Amino acid sequence: MSEELRANAAALHAELDWLRRVIDARVHLHCGEACPVSSIDELPPPEPGDARAPFVRFLQEHRLSAHERLLLALTLAPHLRPQVLDIFLCRNGVLERPFTEFGGVVPAHGGFQPTGDTALFLLAGDDMYQRLKASALLDSGHPLFHHRFLSLDPVAGQDTQGSARLVAAPELVDRLVFDRTRRPGFGPTFPAKPLSSALTWEDLVLESFVMNQIAEIRAWMESGETLLDGWGLRRKLGAGYRCLFHGPPGTGKTLTAALLGKQAGRDVFRVDLSLVVSKYIGETEKNLENVFRHAEHQDCILFFDEADALFGKRTSVSNAHDRYANQEVSYLLQRLEDFEGLVILASNLKANLDDAFLRRFQSVVHFPMPKPAERLRLWKGAFSSVCTLEPRINLTEIAERYELAGGSILNVVRYCSLMALQRKSQEIHLSELQEGIRREYQKEGKTP
Repeated sequence: MSEELRANAAALHAELDWLRRVIDARVHLHCGEACPVSSIDELPPPEPGDARAPFVRFLQEHRLSAHERLLLALTLAPHLRPQVLDIFLCRNGVLERPFTEFGGVVPAHGGFQPTGDTALFLLAGDDMYQRLKASALLDSGHPLFHHRFLSLDPVAGQDTQGSARLVAAPELVDRLVFDRTRRPGFGPTFPAKPLSSALTWEDLVLESFVMNQIAEIRAWMESGETLLDGWGLRRKLGAGYRCLFHGPPGTGKTLTAALLGKQAGRDVFRVDLSLVVSKYIGETEKNLENVFRHAEHQDCILFFDEADALFGKRTSVSNAHDRYANQEVSYLLQRLEDFEGLVILASNLKANLDDAFLRRFQSVVHFPMPKPAERLRLWKGAFSSVCTLEPRINLTEIAERYELAGGSILNVVRYCSLMALQRKSQEIHLSELQEGIRREYQKEGKTP
C-alpha cells in the first residue's frame, strides 16, 4: 500500500507542477512579459507514470487529453497544492481590483477557488476563437461533467457559466488521492444511511413467484454490464435498473434490498425522506443530488422507503406550492433516468405513485402478506435456539389462524421472549404469545 501511495504522490506532484508551469506561462503571455513558450500547448503534460497509482489509472481509463487533464488538475489544486493558484489572487494595479479575466472566488479560508472563467483563461487566454472551443469542455454533456466527476456550482448572485465554481466531486478526490471510498456523514446535506443485515437469503421467506422476480434483479446485478456493453445493448436499453417493491409493511421489502447489496458487495443507502424534502425552493433537489452523485461514484444501491412521500402523483397546479412540488417530481423522473445504478423504491401502496414513475420501472415486485405455509416458516425461524415453547403452543395452528407479516411476527417474538426473561425463564408461554399477537392486531385496528 505504501508503494502505491508513493507512486500516486509522484504522479500528482508531476501533474500539479505541470499545472503551475502552464499557469505561469499563461499569465506571462497575457501580460506581454517574457516567456520561454509562445503557447501553453508547447508545455506537454507529464507521462502518466506508475500504473499502480490511482491517479494514473484514472488517466488511462478515461484517456484524457492535455486540456482535459489541465481542467482536472485545476480542480485538484485547491485540495492538494492551493499555493499553485495564488498567482490568481494578484490585483490589477490600475483598477485596484482583482483581474476579472482570472475569474475565481475567494472563500473564507483565503485561498483561490477556480471558476469556469479561470478554466477558460487558462486554456485560451483572451483568444475568442480558442475560448469558444475550450467552452465545450465545460458543457454538461462532456464526459467529465456527464459522469459528475466535475461540476460547475453557481455562486449566489452570479448567473453566468463562467462565474460558477469549478469543483471536483468529493468522491473523485478520495478516489484519485487516497484510492478509498469515504462514506459521507449522515445529515441534511447527505440524507441517507447505509442499510445492512446479518440475515441471509435463507432467512427471507417469500412465495416462489416473488423470489423469481427478485432473481431477475440479481441477474441484472451480475450480468448487466455484459448485457449492455458485451452484447452492445446500452444504446437501446439505457443504463441503470429501476424497480418498485410494494406491499404491506413487514413483508420483506427492506430486507430484500439489504440482501441484494450484500450479495453484490455494494453499499445500500436508505434515503431518509424526512431530511430530503425541504420547504425551501431547490433544496430538495440539491439534497437528492448529493445522494445520487455519491451512489454513482461508489457504485451504490439507492433504497427509497415509503417512496410515495417523495414520488407521489403530480397534482393540478393551483398555487406556487403545487408548481414547485410538481417540479420536484419532474426532477426525480429525469434523475432516475440518468442514474446508471440500481434504484429500489418501496411503497405500501402502489396506487400512490405517479404513473410516469411506474412506466420507467424495469421491475415491479409485489410483496404479499405471507400465506399460512410461509407464516409457519417465519414462526419456526423466529425464536431463539436457547428458548423452549410451552407444550400448548401449536405453531401450525397459530400460522393458520393469525394473518401476520414477517415484521409483525418478529415483534410478537420479541415481546414474549422479553416476558420470559422477566420471569427468569427460557420457556415461551402461550398466554404471552397471544398477548403479543393481540398487540400487533391492535396496531392495525383489528381484533385477533
